[in-house]
Amino acid sequence: MAQITLKGNPINTVGELPQIGTQAKDFQLVKTDLSVASLSDYKGSRVVLNIFPSIDTGTCATSVRKFNEKASSLENTKVLCISRDLPFAQNRFCGAEGLENVVNLSDFKDNSFGNTYGLSIVDGPLAGLHSRAVIVLDENGIVKYTEQVPEIVDEPNYEAALASL
Repeated sequence: MAQITLKGNPINTVGELPQIGTQAKDFQLVKTDLSVASLSDYKGSRVVLNIFPSIDTGTCATSVRKFNEKASSLENTKVLCISRDLPFAQNRFCGAEGLENVVNLSDFKDNSFGNTYGLSIVDGPLAGLHSRAVIVLDENGIVKYTEQVPEIVDEPNYEAALASL
Protein backbone atom coordinates (compact mmCIF):
# COMPACT_ATOMS: atom_id res chain seq x y z
CA MET A 1 0.00 0.00 0.00
CA ALA A 2 1.38 3.40 -0.98
CA GLN A 3 0.54 6.50 0.99
CA ILE A 4 0.04 9.74 -0.92
CA THR A 5 -1.59 13.01 0.05
CA LEU A 6 -4.48 15.12 -1.16
CA LYS A 7 -3.87 18.76 -0.15
CA GLY A 8 -1.62 17.49 2.62
CA ASN A 9 -4.08 14.90 3.96
CA PRO A 10 -2.90 11.27 3.80
CA ILE A 11 -4.72 8.81 1.55
CA ASN A 12 -3.76 5.29 0.50
CA THR A 13 -3.64 3.18 -2.64
CA VAL A 14 -4.20 -0.56 -2.95
CA GLY A 15 -0.53 -1.31 -3.57
CA GLU A 16 2.74 -0.25 -5.10
CA LEU A 17 3.65 0.58 -8.70
CA PRO A 18 5.31 -2.17 -10.76
CA GLN A 19 9.03 -2.61 -10.12
CA ILE A 20 11.56 -1.24 -12.61
CA GLY A 21 12.93 -4.07 -14.74
CA THR A 22 9.79 -6.21 -14.53
CA GLN A 23 7.41 -7.14 -17.31
CA ALA A 24 4.34 -4.90 -17.27
CA LYS A 25 1.09 -6.80 -16.87
CA ASP A 26 -1.32 -6.75 -19.76
CA PHE A 27 -4.60 -4.89 -19.34
CA GLN A 28 -7.84 -4.22 -21.14
CA LEU A 29 -9.14 -0.66 -21.13
CA VAL A 30 -11.84 1.13 -23.10
CA LYS A 31 -10.95 3.61 -25.87
CA THR A 32 -13.00 6.71 -26.61
CA ASP A 33 -14.75 4.84 -29.47
CA LEU A 34 -15.75 2.16 -26.89
CA SER A 35 -13.47 -0.49 -28.41
CA VAL A 36 -11.06 -2.33 -26.14
CA ALA A 37 -7.31 -1.77 -26.06
CA SER A 38 -4.73 -3.92 -24.34
CA LEU A 39 -1.07 -3.35 -23.59
CA SER A 40 -0.21 -6.02 -26.14
CA ASP A 41 -1.67 -3.72 -28.85
CA TYR A 42 1.34 -1.45 -28.34
CA LYS A 43 4.07 -4.12 -28.37
CA GLY A 44 7.04 -2.86 -30.35
CA SER A 45 6.46 0.76 -29.27
CA ARG A 46 7.75 2.53 -26.22
CA VAL A 47 4.78 3.34 -23.97
CA VAL A 48 4.22 6.15 -21.48
CA LEU A 49 1.33 5.43 -19.11
CA ASN A 50 0.11 8.83 -17.87
CA ILE A 51 -2.34 7.93 -15.09
CA PHE A 52 -4.53 10.40 -13.22
CA PRO A 53 -7.76 10.68 -11.17
CA SER A 54 -9.95 12.61 -13.63
CA ILE A 55 -9.64 14.57 -16.86
CA ASP A 56 -11.95 17.18 -15.31
CA THR A 57 -9.36 18.55 -12.88
CA GLY A 58 -6.87 21.27 -13.72
CA THR A 59 -3.72 19.28 -12.95
CA CYS A 60 -4.90 16.26 -14.93
CA ALA A 61 -5.84 18.38 -17.94
CA THR A 62 -2.44 20.11 -17.83
CA SER A 63 -0.72 16.74 -17.63
CA VAL A 64 -2.52 15.44 -20.73
CA ARG A 65 -1.72 18.65 -22.65
CA LYS A 66 1.98 18.53 -21.73
CA PHE A 67 2.37 14.89 -22.69
CA ASN A 68 0.58 15.61 -25.97
CA GLU A 69 3.12 18.36 -26.75
CA LYS A 70 6.05 16.07 -25.93
CA ALA A 71 4.59 13.06 -27.76
CA SER A 72 4.58 14.79 -31.12
CA SER A 73 8.38 14.74 -31.20
CA LEU A 74 8.96 11.23 -29.87
CA GLU A 75 9.66 8.40 -32.29
CA ASN A 76 8.08 4.99 -31.76
CA THR A 77 6.36 6.16 -28.56
CA LYS A 78 2.72 6.00 -27.54
CA VAL A 79 1.34 8.10 -24.68
CA LEU A 80 -1.63 6.39 -23.03
CA CYS A 81 -3.65 8.67 -20.76
CA ILE A 82 -5.54 6.49 -18.31
CA SER A 83 -8.27 7.39 -15.83
CA ARG A 84 -11.62 6.10 -14.59
CA ASP A 85 -13.44 8.84 -16.53
CA LEU A 86 -16.05 7.70 -19.01
CA PRO A 87 -14.70 7.46 -22.57
CA PHE A 88 -17.21 10.16 -23.59
CA ALA A 89 -15.64 12.68 -21.19
CA GLN A 90 -12.15 11.79 -22.39
CA ASN A 91 -13.22 12.21 -26.02
CA ARG A 92 -14.92 15.54 -25.30
CA PHE A 93 -11.79 16.88 -23.59
CA CYS A 94 -9.42 15.82 -26.37
CA GLY A 95 -11.72 17.24 -29.04
CA ALA A 96 -12.02 20.57 -27.23
CA GLU A 97 -8.25 20.76 -26.70
CA GLY A 98 -7.28 19.52 -30.17
CA LEU A 99 -5.17 16.73 -28.69
CA GLU A 100 -4.14 14.18 -31.28
CA ASN A 101 -0.91 12.59 -30.04
CA VAL A 102 -2.22 10.77 -26.98
CA VAL A 103 -4.53 7.79 -26.58
CA ASN A 104 -7.16 8.09 -23.86
CA LEU A 105 -8.14 4.86 -22.13
CA SER A 106 -10.74 4.32 -19.45
CA ASP A 107 -10.73 1.88 -16.55
CA PHE A 108 -14.37 2.69 -15.75
CA LYS A 109 -15.75 -0.85 -16.08
CA ASP A 110 -14.05 -2.72 -13.27
CA ASN A 111 -10.95 -0.84 -12.09
CA SER A 112 -8.86 -3.92 -12.87
CA PHE A 113 -6.01 -1.78 -14.25
CA GLY A 114 -5.95 0.39 -11.13
CA ASN A 115 -5.93 -2.64 -8.87
CA THR A 116 -3.32 -4.56 -10.88
CA TYR A 117 -0.95 -1.60 -11.10
CA GLY A 118 -1.44 -0.56 -7.43
CA LEU A 119 -3.09 2.77 -8.34
CA SER A 120 -6.61 2.57 -6.91
CA ILE A 121 -7.21 5.00 -4.08
CA VAL A 122 -8.86 3.17 -1.18
CA ASP A 123 -9.83 5.99 1.18
CA GLY A 124 -10.51 9.70 1.34
CA PRO A 125 -12.64 11.83 -0.99
CA LEU A 126 -11.11 10.32 -4.16
CA ALA A 127 -11.61 6.68 -3.14
CA GLY A 128 -12.18 4.52 -6.21
CA LEU A 129 -10.18 6.76 -8.57
CA HIS A 130 -6.58 6.27 -9.68
CA SER A 131 -3.65 8.03 -8.08
CA ARG A 132 -1.48 10.28 -10.24
CA ALA A 133 1.42 8.25 -11.62
CA VAL A 134 3.65 7.77 -14.64
CA ILE A 135 4.99 4.41 -15.83
CA VAL A 136 7.33 4.15 -18.82
CA LEU A 137 7.75 0.88 -20.72
CA ASP A 138 10.24 -0.11 -23.39
CA GLU A 139 9.33 -1.77 -26.70
CA ASN A 140 9.03 -5.16 -24.97
CA GLY A 141 6.82 -3.98 -22.11
CA ILE A 142 9.62 -3.84 -19.53
CA VAL A 143 9.14 -1.16 -16.86
CA LYS A 144 11.87 1.49 -17.26
CA TYR A 145 10.54 4.26 -15.01
CA THR A 146 7.83 4.74 -12.40
CA GLU A 147 6.67 7.76 -10.46
CA GLN A 148 3.93 7.78 -7.85
CA VAL A 149 3.26 11.50 -7.43
CA PRO A 150 3.29 11.98 -3.64
CA GLU A 151 0.86 14.94 -3.56
CA ILE A 152 -2.02 14.18 -5.92
CA VAL A 153 -2.55 17.80 -6.96
CA ASP A 154 1.09 18.10 -8.13
CA GLU A 155 2.27 17.31 -11.66
CA PRO A 156 4.58 14.40 -12.42
CA ASN A 157 8.23 14.94 -13.36
CA TYR A 158 7.77 14.91 -17.15
CA GLU A 159 11.45 15.40 -17.90
CA ALA A 160 12.55 12.40 -15.83
CA ALA A 161 9.84 10.20 -17.34
CA LEU A 162 10.71 11.12 -20.92
CA ALA A 163 14.46 10.91 -20.25
CA SER A 164 13.97 7.23 -19.40
CA LEU A 165 12.86 6.47 -22.97
